[in-house]
Amino acid sequence: MKSFSHLTQFVSNQGVKGHRSSDLNPPDDSEALDAYSESLIKTVEKAGPAVVHVASRNGQGHGSGFLMTPDGFLVTNSHVAQGKTEFDITLQNGAEARGYLVGDDPATDLALIQVTSPEKLPHLEFANDLTLRVGQLAIAIGSPLGFQQTVTAGVVSALGRSLRSESGRLIDDVIQTDAALNPGNSGGPLVNSRGEVIGVNTAVIRPAQGICFAISCKTACYVATELILNGRIERSYLGIAGQNVGLLPAAKRKLRINTDTALLVFEVQPGGPADRAGLRPGDLIIGFDGNPVSGIDDLHRLLGKEMAGKLFPLRIVRNGEEREVQIEPVSSR
Repeated sequence: MKSFSHLTQFVSNQGVKGHRSSDLNPPDDSEALDAYSESLIKTVEKAGPAVVHVASRNGQGHGSGFLMTPDGFLVTNSHVAQGKTEFDITLQNGAEARGYLVGDDPATDLALIQVTSPEKLPHLEFANDLTLRVGQLAIAIGSPLGFQQTVTAGVVSALGRSLRSESGRLIDDVIQTDAALNPGNSGGPLVNSRGEVIGVNTAVIRPAQGICFAISCKTACYVATELILNGRIERSYLGIAGQNVGLLPAAKRKLRINTDTALLVFEVQPGGPADRAGLRPGDLIIGFDGNPVSGIDDLHRLLGKEMAGKLFPLRIVRNGEEREVQIEPVSSR
């Protein structure tokens, strides 16, 4: 106790440098807080008018969305659209409009709606995703639990997350944020301090606090553009159903691969690309076009629309022996 008291006395004396604690004044944070508040207010005033409430006409589903063009193209989540074709849209000023589904992409949980309006509508622009940084301000605007034009703020917690869509496909390049999201926020924008869209709010982890997700602006911009031009997203497919399976260390050594898993084919679509290439149930896919395949998600990432109509080498294992076949993916259109 004696040595501890001496140490406490030494630290105390060194810390105050001979001044009494009553002489010390805490730093004034009011200017920093005022600047933060002012930044949030300006951002919300800029972005808020373009954020809308989206409700299906039968009243069975609702969520948020935002206008991306002055002629009424509106981005929301696929699970908000829920396969419906007509919607009631409520603008920030309370005005109501009719919306019609342009296209839906469950694989990225995004949908595009066209709002009918005789006037130009307020709209948001997408941010440059290359400027996104962990720790930067992130502001969510939407209609959680039906409370329209609700604002929450936080930061970009992480970049490059992956999230599985309701279709089962993995969505890449997802933004994690601690800006509070609740049911009804889905489809609303996550914006930066300039009021630009950095993401489309899509999901929360319910048991957790402060772990929420938004589809990146890069993905949203691409999908929205494709839906405007074509009404749907083209992807390539092989015509198989499969599941991920683990590999034994001896099998990894024999096949000269580093992945712990591979894709086991358990169904081949008759007449599809895999059938024409000679694949059979029980084959193990370990590579495609020179890239390792550790499971269905790897294959999804590799099968872009540009792959359709071209031959690619597919590495498989059949009856314990490795072989290579040529396969021609086809478009999902």
